[in-house]
Amino acid sequence: FGSSIFSYKLGNLCVRKLFGFFLSPSMVRGIIALLCASCSVTGGALSLKPVAQADNAWNAEFTVQLLNGTGSFTVEVHPAWAPRGAARFRELLQQGVFSDARFFRVVPNFMVQFGIPGNPDVAAKWRDADLEDDDVRQSNLRGYLTYAMAGPNTRTTQMFINFKNNNFLDDQGFAPFAKVTKGMDVVDAINAEYREAPSQGMIQAQGNPYLEKNFPRLSFIKSVVLKA
Repeated sequence: FGSSIFSYKLGNLCVRKLFGFFLSPSMVRGIIALLCASCSVTGGALSLKPVAQADNAWNAEFTVQLLNGTGSFTVEVHPAWAPRGAARFRELLQQGVFSDARFFRVVPNFMVQFGIPGNPDVAAKWRDADLEDDDVRQSNLRGYLTYAMAGPNTRTTQMFINFKNNNFLDDQGFAPFAKVTKGMDVVDAINAEYREAPSQGMIQAQGNPYLEKNFPRLSFIKSVVLKA
């Protein structure tokens, strides 16, 4: 703001506009310091900066069965990105919903989808457990996790990992809630030979027996462990 005298006058003018009285120089300097901590000056214009929110990120480690052995990857979950989606993900992990679940839809250079439970009884419980949408705060970049959906407020248990930057999904309401931080090579190695052939309706109705009979080489989740 230039010289200290100018800063004091300017500060007092602003404070008087706000509160209707003058303050001492020390009080003005304190107020200006607080304002500057949450504002920025660009080209003479004052603009507010958003206040950072606590993220409380946490991790989950997936162990998966691939064609040639097992592998693992770690996802970092960010509740601040999509609070409802992150909370649902934790609930699904705590209830073991993903145990033995297949990666049933794999589209190279796009994404890999999973989340229908292998047990039809468990799948039936969650099938209509629609989740209210989160705002899209992150882009669908490579390695980012996002819920699949059939329209507004239709997220349940199905989700996908982006193989590449799929920014076009952002405007469609797909809100990432986590990202792969380790083992993306394992994600890339998930078997893609069946592409989109498995029927989601049949998976819901018959579970893993249907997949094991018709698509025996699908990669699947052996376990997921929550970590701090």
